[in-house]
Amino acid sequence: MKVNGLIAATFGFFHQDGSIDLTPIQGIVDRLVAEGVSGVFVCGSNGEGPNLTIEERMQIAAAYVKAADKRILVFVHVGHTSIHESKKLAVHAAEIGADAFSSVAGFYYKGFSVDALVNSMAEIASAAPALPFYYYHIPAITGAQTDMIEFLKKAEEKIPNLNGIKYTASTLHEYQACLNYKDGKFDVLFGYDELLLSALAVGAKGAIGSTYTFAAPIYLKAKQAFESGNLQQAQQLQFKAVQMVLALCRYPSIPAQRAIMEMMNYQVGPCRLPLQPLNQQQFSNLNNELKEVAFFETVKN
Repeated sequence: MKVNGLIAATFGFFHQDGSIDLTPIQGIVDRLVAEGVSGVFVCGSNGEGPNLTIEERMQIAAAYVKAADKRILVFVHVGHTSIHESKKLAVHAAEIGADAFSSVAGFYYKGFSVDALVNSMAEIASAAPALPFYYYHIPAITGAQTDMIEFLKKAEEKIPNLNGIKYTASTLHEYQACLNYKDGKFDVLFGYDELLLSALAVGAKGAIGSTYTFAAPIYLKAKQAFESGNLQQAQQLQFKAVQMVLALCRYPSIPAQRAIMEMMNYQVGPCRLPLQPLNQQQFSNLNNELKEVAFFETVKN
């Protein structure tokens, strides 16, 4: 399986009492399908997966699979500090009919070797051997600064269902090397939205990103412009996305993105601690900054 398109890393939806809210999922999926997104990545960083119980994660994953109804792909993130719990989530992802599953490296104990990473991912991937597995490389969060070419060399021997990498790092030279490993054997999905055009320039076909959940039309049109040879239009659209990212990065990232969802009339509810929603002043400032760069108008048009 190789993805040519955008996968939206969706957000968690919560009631005011902090319990999960499954109700908005159908509407979000329907909109993403209509916009032309290729899939959703659920219970990852932006879905607050680490803040959820595995029972909650199972409920959310099942709701997305049902809502997608095979119209778009559903990637389920199963990463956990406990490999045993990750395997439970992997088994469940296969049982509900997810299209792929993914896991981050262990994010508590640091400084492990490539072999330790490969062995950990092999153990998780083995729980759902018929389902494509993607290693979720996000060193800024996990601290796993592993050489990804070395990872692929060793992982391909130990993980039969390794389909690729969710590559969330700005090291484009290594990303390009992974894309070209063994003539493009693996599906390497780029994970930095603000660098999408740069990734396309070195050969990216697919990408996974949080801001695709609310700004997919901008990125999809930029991708289309690039692929049709209209580099100037692609640059202009990518810069619109960059202006949005620069604005939201002045605040805590996930709460700011959730605030943008609220500004676009999507009720996502509160974050879970230790994340906290933007205060009223922050919300207003971010809203004004986005209006100044015509972000909402660009998405709408």
